[in-house]
Amino acid sequence: MADNKITEDMNIKEVIDKYPETVSVFAKYNMGCIGCIAASFEKIKDIAGVHGVDVKSFVNDLNSAVKN
Repeated sequence: MADNKITEDMNIKEVIDKYPETVSVFAKYNMGCIGCIAASFEKIKDIAGVHGVDVKSFVNDLNSAVKN
C-alpha cells in the first residue's frame, strides 16, 4: 500500500515518537519497546523477528493505528 506511513525499515523510536498512537500496537504484540534501549537503533523488522511476529502483519497494524 503506497499510503503506508510506517515501513519495516523504520527505527522503532522514530515510529513511537512520530506516531504515539502506535504504542497500543506494540503492547498488543507484547513488545516493551517504549522503554527499551534497543528501540533507539533497532528497526521494526528487527523487533518483529526477535518476537516471532509476522512483520507484514505488524506493519499493517501499526499503519492502521495511524489512520484511525
